[in-house]
Amino acid sequence: MDQFSRMNRILITGGSGLLGINFALKCRDKYEIILALNERQISISKVLATNIALGSVIELKKSIEQYKPDIIIHTAGLTSVEQCEQYPNLAERVNVDLAENVAIAAKECKIKMVHISTDHLYSDGKFLYTEEDDKNPINVYGKTKSIAEQRVLSVSEDNLVIRTNFYGWGPSYRKSFSDAIIESLSKNKKIVLFDDVHYTPILVDSLINCVLDLCNLNQKGIFNVVTSSSISKYDFGLMIASKFKFDESLILKGSLKNNPQLVKRPLNMSLSNKKLELTLGRSLNTVNEDIDQLYEQYLNGLNNEINSI
Repeated sequence: MDQFSRMNRILITGGSGLLGINFALKCRDKYEIILALNERQISISKVLATNIALGSVIELKKSIEQYKPDIIIHTAGLTSVEQCEQYPNLAERVNVDLAENVAIAAKECKIKMVHISTDHLYSDGKFLYTEEDDKNPINVYGKTKSIAEQRVLSVSEDNLVIRTNFYGWGPSYRKSFSDAIIESLSKNKKIVLFDDVHYTPILVDSLINCVLDLCNLNQKGIFNVVTSSSISKYDFGLMIASKFKFDESLILKGSLKNNPQLVKRPLNMSLSNKKLELTLGRSLNTVNEDIDQLYEQYLNGLNNEINSI
């Protein structure tokens, strides 16, 4: 029997975030899910949501020993590029120190850790970045996430680091990029999207499937978990509008280069998923296929369920 099929209980930090909530809803019928909360309190049927302190390794170990998870998925972090730039010490504490605390506690409790990282790790010199490419983050957010990766893997080489950029249905207090587009277009409001920023976005449901598959194979190290096609933020918005039958003329073409007031961001965050596809033995969805699935979730009411949390 493989490692993951023996697993019954998953602890997810950042439990009130978009990824944590989607993970819980998707997996609650197959696994016992424990959502580790901080300040925001939420309640999900058939899911244990509880406050767990990540700031102390000692306290964290006590919680791990109490709940006895078989794996820890660390999604907690400060993801706002603006906030990270404005409060670099806070960004370092949340993105680096807490990740290292979880890694240490997990190792001492002999539990595997999955660390959710980012695609904001490079400058603009290459089209599709592989896991082996040298990192060159250009803002505080990227720098703290880069350091966190190093700390997590230095604590244990058996840990799994997931580089990704995901979207999907989020709660009212934590909207994703696709949420923002759909909300604006549904109200017939114009929205400006950059056509000079490219990335490889993945639907959160597809991301979760890949994380589970990698755990099932007991993989370790770094994996890019992204869709199979690179796209601009502007074209992504057009694809959303087309699928949801919104007025595409409401999407205005903008340029990051023409917005110097914004915190510096990479123009290209596109990642290669070839290592992942080879490891899993299957092809990942295209952006179109993931957006088709997002629309199916909408028809099935998943957006309303998550928005009510």
